Order: sequence, then C-alpha cells, then structure tokens
Amino acid sequence: MSAIAIMTARGGSKRIPKKNMRSFCGKPILTYGITAALESELFDEVMVSTDSEEIAEIARQTGAKVPFMRSARTADDYATTEDVLLEVLEEYAEAGRTFDMVCCIYPTAPFLTAAKIKEAFAMLEEHPEADSVVPVVAFSFPPQRALITGENGYLCYQYPENALVRSQDLMTIY
Repeated sequence: MSAIAIMTARGGSKRIPKKNMRSFCGKPILTYGITAALESELFDEVMVSTDSEEIAEIARQTGAKVPFMRSARTADDYATTEDVLLEVLEEYAEAGRTFDMVCCIYPTAPFLTAAKIKEAFAMLEEHPEADSVVPVVAFSFPPQRALITGENGYLCYQYPENALVRSQDLMTIY
C-alpha cells in the first residue's frame, strides 16, 4: 500500500504573519509535523505544499520533499484544504504516481508524533469501513452555552434552552 503525507503550509497567513515558520521551542513550527511523518516510516513520500520559497527550504532541510510550488489558485485566502490536497494528488498523478493512503498534516501541529500517526493508520486498518481518521479533543467548556451578539448589540445565549442546564448534563462535543 502506497502512502503520502502532505503538509499544507501556505506562506501568506494574514492573522499571524509567517506563522508556519514561527519558532516553537527553538525550531520552526512546521518541522515537528515533518519529523513525525518521517519517523513514522509509513510514507513513501513526505511532501510540503507551499507557495513560499522560505517554507520550501525549511521543509527540504527537515527531510520533506517540495517537488513543485503551490499554484496561485490554491495559495489565496479562499483555497480549502481539499483544494490543496487535490492539486497535489493531480500533480503526482500527472507524473505517474498515485497513492492508496493520503495523510494531511497541518504545519501548526507541533504535538503530532510518529506514534499518533501510527495509531491513526492502525485505526483505519481495524475499521475498513472508515475512509478517514481525524484527531479531536472535547471542548473544555460546553459550546451549548455559547454567547453571541444579539440584534440589540447585547450578548445572548446561542442556545437559550441550555442556559440553566447543568454542564455535566450537556452532551460532550468534540
């Protein structure tokens, strides 16, 4: 079974400039995910999809491949992860390479480990009816008690029916 890890690391973040290259515990944050993918030894290829030469250089130095730069279409503020993944897979297909498994790794996931990737692959093997695995964590505060700005400009409950329900009686949401 052939597998590829694709890290989606755009260079043009608006909210946090250069966030994918920001130092986290002394290393560019994107290097943690690349290292985890490489150490898992599950992938035929670990690649980074980027529009930034600076990110590409960091990726290559960490051991990932950057066989092509991301297109302008998938490097704008409106491109989705799906757009990026499909572009990468189309580029590889045009070069005669296809993969049975695709693992999307976000560059701002420094706590991803090779063990977690292996665990995800094992889950897919144990559950062939599943087509994907997504890491989740329970909300620390019940979103059923979320507040929004009402039409009058004041805060109000998004779900008023849950305003007086004990938090332990609300469904866990991930």
